[in-house]
Amino acid sequence: ACCGFLLIPVLLRFCKQKNLYDMPNLRKVHHTMIPRLGGIAFIPSMIIAAVIVMYTMTSNTINGKLQISLWSMGFLLSLLLVYAAGIVDDIVGLNANIKLFIQIAAACILPLCGLWINNLYGLLGIYEVPACIGIPLTVFVIVFIDNAINLIDGIDGLAASLSLIALCGFVYCFMQYSLTAYEVMISGLIGVLVTYLYFNVWGDPAKGTKIFMGDSGSLPLGAFMGYMAIVAKSELLLLAIGFIFVLETVSVILQVGSYKLRQKRVFLMAPIHHHFEQKGWKENKIIVRFWIISFMTNLLALLSLKIR
Repeated sequence: ACCGFLLIPVLLRFCKQKNLYDMPNLRKVHHTMIPRLGGIAFIPSMIIAAVIVMYTMTSNTINGKLQISLWSMGFLLSLLLVYAAGIVDDIVGLNANIKLFIQIAAACILPLCGLWINNLYGLLGIYEVPACIGIPLTVFVIVFIDNAINLIDGIDGLAASLSLIALCGFVYCFMQYSLTAYEVMISGLIGVLVTYLYFNVWGDPAKGTKIFMGDSGSLPLGAFMGYMAIVAKSELLLLAIGFIFVLETVSVILQVGSYKLRQKRVFLMAPIHHHFEQKGWKENKIIVRFWIISFMTNLLALLSLKIR
């Protein structure tokens, strides 16, 4: 959280100097120019917090050594690649196909390091999954969540708050396995998200204190949560945590498909949170209902893990 309060004001000044704003248009809720680089603070804050805590922990041990697995190295490389793509897109713009290619390439790093979905643990009656299915499924899941969080980032506080709920679920999950390193990383990300929400929800555009996360925040957030679900070996938890994200993405697919096939729209506007906006719902009403759904699906998944 402290890193966020130090970095985000710096990013606000940088956006003002370089004229880097999210411009209002007919599809957007805001009516004034808003800086869009808040997500740049996410990954550095998480890494700084993790390094400080892990260094403190290892310095108190007998040998004082910190071992990093191949999985963790692959994850960090993948995360930094997606993070860099998000920054470039926010600052100078990036072709959608190139951005998708980078996301796929980053997701492929994990299977190359030996990590992929190889068991669904009874979900839909499926247990062991062969590599020929598990590897592309892993890549699909991570890329899907990358873009799903990007889609849901259309109302102040929505993507960040739902990500907070999901990350809290992951913290609880990893506490059961005593995986301290992952708990620390997740907690660091939770801290900076709380700070970001302060500026995103309560920031004043007139005073230049309001900021959006942009792709530099939404893309690595998605990659991070996809990786956490795969390491936790709980695809049920992934489905529960990503329920709202899946719902938003599916609403866009249905909208586009219906319009192309029948020239008719399924929703007033997609993603689905914009549909409710068009129906006259206040932003707070939409966010609270999404919170309730996300909290309940997370709770059910965590209870199922406890039983299992």
